[in-house]
Amino acid sequence: MRIVNIHEAKTHFSKLVDAVLHGDEILIAMAGKPVAKLGPIGKKKPIKFGVLKGKLKIAKDFDAPLSDEFLAEFEG
Repeated sequence: MRIVNIHEAKTHFSKLVDAVLHGDEILIAMAGKPVAKLGPIGKKKPIKFGVLKGKLKIAKDFDAPLSDEFLAEFEG
């Protein structure tokens, strides 16, 4: 995804719209922070449920509390 500032978006708006017509999405930023997205309307890719079924394995203890030593590494 391409990021452009507002000035560039105003200056090259027709080129950005052409890029959107070819499938791109453009983020428009103000002071380096994204504030808007320019993208195609209408056609959204349908959500395909179950495409990862059988491909991922989650440990039984994935939500077990972390050890004090491990937490200390994050907290400094």
